[in-house]
Amino acid sequence: MFELTAVIVLAVAPGLFWLWYFYQKDRCKPEPLPVIITMFVLGILVTFPVAFLEEIAGNFFPELVLYVVAGPVIEEVGKFAVVRHSIYRSPVFDEPVDGIIYAVSVGLGFATLENVLYVGTSFMTSLPLAIETGVVRALLSVPGHAIFAVMWGYALGQAKYLPPGKGSRVVFGGLVLAIVFHGLFNFLLFDAIGFAVLVLVLVPVMWLAVGRRIELALGVCHDGLNGPGQLR
Repeated sequence: MFELTAVIVLAVAPGLFWLWYFYQKDRCKPEPLPVIITMFVLGILVTFPVAFLEEIAGNFFPELVLYVVAGPVIEEVGKFAVVRHSIYRSPVFDEPVDGIIYAVSVGLGFATLENVLYVGTSFMTSLPLAIETGVVRALLSVPGHAIFAVMWGYALGQAKYLPPGKGSRVVFGGLVLAIVFHGLFNFLLFDAIGFAVLVLVLVPVMWLAVGRRIELALGVCHDGLNGPGQLR
């Protein structure tokens, strides 16, 4: 019983920790916690249709293409769609940094359920394997989903205050960047050399990109904005 409890905590705690980490970055006007929790839950729920679509894609694409191209496209578009169609036009989405916070909430909800499945499956083999899987994913895969989400979440936050056409292009660019990062991340997991490049090069680059976007979004806050644009 103790082992099972420990594994559940190991699977769930990383998502909650990283959610807190990003949430406390919002020093402008922190978003309502009930809304954050709702977006986190929606991130969990979107995992199911995404998994269904990936299952279908697996019938048409070889494994490498599925993990490096099709999977990242389906997952990022799925998470993006949740934010775009649930909270984007809400009055609580009223600052550029909100795009990051809500995107990360959805991304980490998605990552948490995914983490439970991976760690739980490993636990069925052995406790040491579950611990190893949980620790590696807590440091890489779980925050990875948050990082990918920041790319398009930041773009959504910018689009609120841009003309319609320009806003759409910005969002498309952010979504493409998230997919590229996600695809590279998955590709580098395939062998030991790639894993080293992932840890030593790609992850630091992605964190720098995240830090820059948070800094820019917080720098704007709500000062000088003329009102939301209409993303179409």
